[in-house]
Amino acid sequence: METPFDITNHILVPEHIKLPDADKEKILKQYNISQNQLPQILLTDPAIQHLIPKIGDVIRIKRPSPTVGETFFYRVVVHG
Repeated sequence: METPFDITNHILVPEHIKLPDADKEKILKQYNISQNQLPQILLTDPAIQHLIPKIGDVIRIKRPSPTVGETFFYRVVVHG
């Protein structure tokens, strides 16, 4: 029997990190936004399944950047 493919190890999938509530509030305050203003990521997205997300969690996505080394993007988990 084959083992299932682990998408988190794929070279094209950036690192996804679930933020603790304290960090979530810090990010929202830093950018002066509400949670509803963040871009969304679906609860069923395969890239975050290993994080065991809940609706309303904020996910930090770390992507490589040729100019600054790495950049961070934030998404709020929504039903879907």
